[in-house]
Amino acid sequence: MLNLFSIFDPSTSLYFSMNWLSMGLLYLFTFSCFWKMKSRVMYLYYITAKMLYEEIVVNFLKMNKMLVILFITMFFYLMGMNYLGLLPYVFTPTSHMSVTMSLSLSVWMTIMIFGWSNFFNKMMKHLVPEGTPIYLASFMVLIESISNLIRPLTLAVRLVANMIAGHLLLVLLSSLGEMSMMYYMFTLPLMISLTVLEMFVTIIQSYVYMILLVLYLNEV
Repeated sequence: MLNLFSIFDPSTSLYFSMNWLSMGLLYLFTFSCFWKMKSRVMYLYYITAKMLYEEIVVNFLKMNKMLVILFITMFFYLMGMNYLGLLPYVFTPTSHMSVTMSLSLSVWMTIMIFGWSNFFNKMMKHLVPEGTPIYLASFMVLIESISNLIRPLTLAVRLVANMIAGHLLLVLLSSLGEMSMMYYMFTLPLMISLTVLEMFVTIIQSYVYMILLVLYLNEV
Protein backbone atom coordinates (compact mmCIF):
# COMPACT_ATOMS: atom_id res chain seq x y z
CA MET A 1 0.00 0.00 0.00
CA LEU A 2 1.71 3.14 -1.24
CA ASN A 3 -0.78 5.63 0.12
CA LEU A 4 -3.10 5.16 3.06
CA PHE A 5 -5.70 7.48 1.56
CA SER A 6 -5.73 5.75 -1.82
CA ILE A 7 -8.85 3.87 -0.68
CA PHE A 8 -10.76 7.15 -1.02
CA ASP A 9 -9.60 7.65 -4.63
CA PRO A 10 -12.37 6.59 -7.04
CA SER A 11 -9.86 5.84 -9.82
CA THR A 12 -7.77 3.20 -8.01
CA SER A 13 -9.80 -0.01 -8.04
CA LEU A 14 -8.05 -2.99 -9.67
CA TYR A 15 -7.99 -1.57 -13.21
CA PHE A 16 -11.79 -1.33 -13.17
CA SER A 17 -14.09 1.00 -11.30
CA MET A 18 -16.21 -1.18 -9.04
CA ASN A 19 -18.55 1.75 -8.48
CA TRP A 20 -20.37 1.04 -11.73
CA LEU A 21 -20.78 -2.59 -10.78
CA SER A 22 -21.95 -1.76 -7.27
CA MET A 23 -24.62 0.59 -8.64
CA GLY A 24 -26.21 -2.44 -10.25
CA LEU A 25 -26.94 -3.83 -6.80
CA LEU A 26 -29.55 -1.12 -6.33
CA TYR A 27 -31.66 -2.66 -9.09
CA LEU A 28 -31.88 -5.89 -7.13
CA PHE A 29 -33.76 -4.05 -4.40
CA THR A 30 -35.72 -1.86 -6.83
CA PHE A 31 -37.17 -4.66 -8.92
CA SER A 32 -38.14 -6.70 -5.87
CA CYS A 33 -40.75 -4.12 -4.88
CA PHE A 34 -42.80 -4.91 -8.00
CA TRP A 35 -43.43 -8.52 -6.99
CA LYS A 36 -46.75 -9.35 -5.35
CA MET A 37 -45.04 -11.30 -2.58
CA LYS A 38 -42.72 -8.87 -0.84
CA SER A 39 -39.26 -10.02 0.15
CA ARG A 40 -37.80 -9.80 3.63
CA VAL A 41 -35.65 -6.88 2.52
CA MET A 42 -38.73 -4.94 1.43
CA TYR A 43 -40.50 -5.73 4.72
CA LEU A 44 -37.46 -4.46 6.61
CA TYR A 45 -37.51 -1.32 4.48
CA TYR A 46 -41.22 -0.73 5.19
CA ILE A 47 -40.79 -1.29 8.92
CA THR A 48 -37.83 1.10 9.11
CA ALA A 49 -39.62 3.76 7.07
CA LYS A 50 -42.71 3.46 9.28
CA MET A 51 -40.66 3.82 12.46
CA LEU A 52 -38.90 6.92 11.13
CA TYR A 53 -42.18 8.41 9.93
CA GLU A 54 -43.90 7.92 13.28
CA GLU A 55 -40.94 9.30 15.23
CA ILE A 56 -40.68 12.45 13.14
CA VAL A 57 -44.44 13.08 13.12
CA VAL A 58 -44.80 12.52 16.89
CA ASN A 59 -41.87 14.75 17.86
CA PHE A 60 -42.48 17.42 15.23
CA LEU A 61 -46.25 17.74 14.95
CA LYS A 62 -46.25 20.80 12.70
CA MET A 63 -44.02 19.16 10.09
CA ASN A 64 -45.58 18.69 6.66
CA LYS A 65 -46.13 15.02 5.83
CA MET A 66 -44.48 15.40 2.41
CA LEU A 67 -41.36 16.83 4.04
CA VAL A 68 -41.23 13.81 6.33
CA ILE A 69 -41.09 11.55 3.28
CA LEU A 70 -38.26 13.68 1.88
CA PHE A 71 -36.14 13.25 5.01
CA ILE A 72 -36.84 9.51 5.18
CA THR A 73 -35.69 9.21 1.57
CA MET A 74 -32.53 11.10 2.45
CA PHE A 75 -31.89 8.68 5.32
CA PHE A 76 -32.08 5.65 3.03
CA TYR A 77 -29.97 7.39 0.40
CA LEU A 78 -27.16 8.15 2.85
CA MET A 79 -27.35 4.70 4.38
CA GLY A 80 -27.06 3.12 0.94
CA MET A 81 -24.05 5.26 0.04
CA ASN A 82 -22.39 4.42 3.35
CA TYR A 83 -22.99 0.70 2.91
CA LEU A 84 -21.52 0.76 -0.60
CA GLY A 85 -18.26 1.97 0.93
CA LEU A 86 -18.03 -1.22 3.00
CA LEU A 87 -17.79 -3.36 -0.14
CA PRO A 88 -14.22 -4.25 -1.18
CA TYR A 89 -12.65 -1.99 -3.82
CA VAL A 90 -15.67 0.29 -3.93
CA PHE A 91 -15.29 4.04 -3.59
CA THR A 92 -17.09 5.59 -0.61
CA PRO A 93 -19.06 8.62 -1.87
CA THR A 94 -19.81 9.98 1.61
CA SER A 95 -16.10 10.12 2.48
CA HIS A 96 -15.62 13.10 0.14
CA MET A 97 -16.52 16.65 1.08
CA SER A 98 -17.68 17.32 -2.48
CA VAL A 99 -20.58 14.90 -1.98
CA THR A 100 -21.59 15.64 1.60
CA MET A 101 -21.06 19.39 1.32
CA SER A 102 -23.17 19.59 -1.84
CA LEU A 103 -26.00 17.71 -0.17
CA SER A 104 -25.78 19.68 3.08
CA LEU A 105 -25.52 23.05 1.37
CA SER A 106 -28.44 22.44 -0.98
CA VAL A 107 -30.82 21.31 1.78
CA TRP A 108 -29.67 24.03 4.19
CA MET A 109 -30.08 26.77 1.58
CA THR A 110 -33.56 25.48 0.77
CA ILE A 111 -34.52 25.66 4.45
CA MET A 112 -33.05 29.17 4.79
CA ILE A 113 -34.74 30.53 1.67
CA PHE A 114 -38.06 29.05 2.77
CA GLY A 115 -37.71 30.43 6.30
CA TRP A 116 -36.56 33.95 5.46
CA SER A 117 -39.11 34.40 2.68
CA ASN A 118 -42.13 33.15 4.67
CA PHE A 119 -41.25 33.72 8.34
CA PHE A 120 -38.97 36.75 8.34
CA ASN A 121 -39.87 37.98 11.84
CA LYS A 122 -39.48 34.53 13.37
CA MET A 123 -36.07 34.06 11.75
CA MET A 124 -34.97 37.44 13.11
CA LYS A 125 -36.04 36.41 16.62
CA HIS A 126 -33.73 33.39 16.45
CA LEU A 127 -30.74 35.74 16.13
CA VAL A 128 -31.32 37.13 19.64
CA PRO A 129 -32.20 34.43 22.22
CA GLU A 130 -34.84 35.27 24.79
CA GLY A 131 -33.46 36.89 27.93
CA THR A 132 -30.33 38.31 26.28
CA PRO A 133 -29.21 41.64 27.82
CA ILE A 134 -29.58 44.59 25.48
CA TYR A 135 -25.85 45.37 25.53
CA LEU A 136 -25.09 41.84 24.27
CA ALA A 137 -27.74 41.84 21.53
CA SER A 138 -25.41 42.87 18.70
CA PHE A 139 -22.79 40.34 19.81
CA MET A 140 -25.38 37.55 19.98
CA VAL A 141 -26.57 38.39 16.46
CA LEU A 142 -23.01 37.85 15.23
CA ILE A 143 -22.62 34.58 17.15
CA GLU A 144 -25.97 33.18 16.04
CA SER A 145 -25.32 34.19 12.43
CA ILE A 146 -21.97 32.40 12.40
CA SER A 147 -23.52 29.37 14.10
CA ASN A 148 -26.20 29.25 11.44
CA LEU A 149 -23.80 29.70 8.53
CA ILE A 150 -21.49 26.86 9.56
CA ARG A 151 -24.31 24.32 9.90
CA PRO A 152 -23.84 22.79 6.42
CA LEU A 153 -20.09 22.57 7.04
CA THR A 154 -20.53 20.78 10.37
CA LEU A 155 -23.03 18.36 8.82
CA ALA A 156 -20.63 17.50 6.01
CA VAL A 157 -17.52 17.24 8.19
CA ARG A 158 -19.28 15.03 10.77
CA LEU A 159 -20.31 12.49 8.16
CA VAL A 160 -16.97 12.54 6.32
CA ALA A 161 -14.91 12.20 9.50
CA ASN A 162 -16.88 9.19 10.73
CA MET A 163 -16.66 7.44 7.38
CA ILE A 164 -12.93 8.08 6.98
CA ALA A 165 -12.05 7.02 10.54
CA GLY A 166 -13.60 3.57 10.26
CA HIS A 167 -12.21 2.87 6.80
CA LEU A 168 -8.70 3.90 7.81
CA LEU A 169 -8.78 1.52 10.76
CA LEU A 170 -9.84 -1.32 8.47
CA VAL A 171 -7.02 -0.54 6.04
CA LEU A 172 -4.43 -0.37 8.82
CA LEU A 173 -5.52 -3.73 10.24
CA SER A 174 -5.55 -5.37 6.81
CA SER A 175 -2.06 -4.02 6.07
CA LEU A 176 -0.83 -5.44 9.36
CA GLY A 177 -2.31 -8.82 8.50
CA GLU A 178 -0.36 -8.94 5.22
CA MET A 179 2.95 -9.05 7.06
CA SER A 180 2.65 -12.59 8.42
CA MET A 181 0.12 -15.33 9.13
CA MET A 182 0.42 -14.72 12.87
CA TYR A 183 -0.61 -11.10 12.46
CA TYR A 184 -3.40 -12.19 10.13
CA MET A 185 -4.91 -14.58 12.68
CA PHE A 186 -4.78 -11.82 15.27
CA THR A 187 -6.24 -9.05 13.11
CA LEU A 188 -9.00 -11.09 11.42
CA PRO A 189 -11.38 -11.12 14.45
CA LEU A 190 -10.71 -7.42 14.95
CA MET A 191 -11.51 -6.66 11.33
CA ILE A 192 -14.76 -8.63 11.49
CA SER A 193 -15.78 -6.83 14.69
CA LEU A 194 -14.84 -3.46 13.23
CA THR A 195 -16.80 -4.18 10.05
CA VAL A 196 -19.91 -4.99 12.10
CA LEU A 197 -19.35 -1.80 14.06
CA GLU A 198 -19.04 0.17 10.82
CA MET A 199 -22.38 -1.24 9.68
CA PHE A 200 -24.02 0.22 12.76
CA VAL A 201 -22.11 3.49 12.35
CA THR A 202 -23.49 3.92 8.83
CA ILE A 203 -27.04 3.65 10.17
CA ILE A 204 -26.37 5.96 13.12
CA GLN A 205 -24.70 8.64 11.00
CA SER A 206 -27.51 8.58 8.46
CA TYR A 207 -30.04 8.94 11.28
CA VAL A 208 -28.12 11.79 12.94
CA TYR A 209 -27.81 13.60 9.61
CA MET A 210 -31.56 13.29 9.00
CA ILE A 211 -32.56 14.35 12.53
CA LEU A 212 -30.32 17.43 12.45
CA LEU A 213 -31.89 18.58 9.20
CA VAL A 214 -35.33 18.00 10.70
CA LEU A 215 -34.35 20.10 13.72
CA TYR A 216 -33.10 22.89 11.47
CA LEU A 217 -36.36 22.90 9.55
CA ASN A 218 -38.39 22.75 12.78
CA GLU A 219 -36.83 26.06 13.85
CA VAL A 220 -38.39 27.81 10.88
